[in-house]
Amino acid sequence: MVMSRSLLRSETEMTAIYQRHVDMVYRVCFSYMKNTADTEDMVQNTFIQMISSDVDFQSEEHEKAWLIVTASNLCKNHLRHWWQKRSSLDDYEQVASTQPLEIDETLAVVLALPDTYKLTIYLYYYEGYTSTEIARLMNKPQSTIRNYLHRGRSILRKKLGGEINEE
Repeated sequence: MVMSRSLLRSETEMTAIYQRHVDMVYRVCFSYMKNTADTEDMVQNTFIQMISSDVDFQSEEHEKAWLIVTASNLCKNHLRHWWQKRSSLDDYEQVASTQPLEIDETLAVVLALPDTYKLTIYLYYYEGYTSTEIARLMNKPQSTIRNYLHRGRSILRKKLGGEINEE
């Protein structure tokens, strides 16, 4: 009988991974789901996916990257599901307001961006990834990521009425 790598991780190791990355996974999921209940479900699903996979992380950075990509994909898949197309954001208004996420004005505008720009801007400015690393994470050419960053910054500049640091 062959055991997968995930079954060989200790509870202590799994807890440490969870504690290191849960806030970041929550922010990524919230950027897609826009309400606390669905966000918490997607965070849970992300870590369940990690537990059930046989991925062997080479470093904490690899863990983080894997969790970001997995969380993003799970959220996108959830939002594509037929049931989601029948529900309205108004249905979630009360749920979303019960536990507000502390969001500054800039982050609120970032979360309102189209998904492509939102994830790219979030990874670049809030998680500190380079455009090369984002390209690898999103499996896109570097030029596409730089284009997403440029367009995302333009939208942010218009909405915020100021300068965006393009580093």
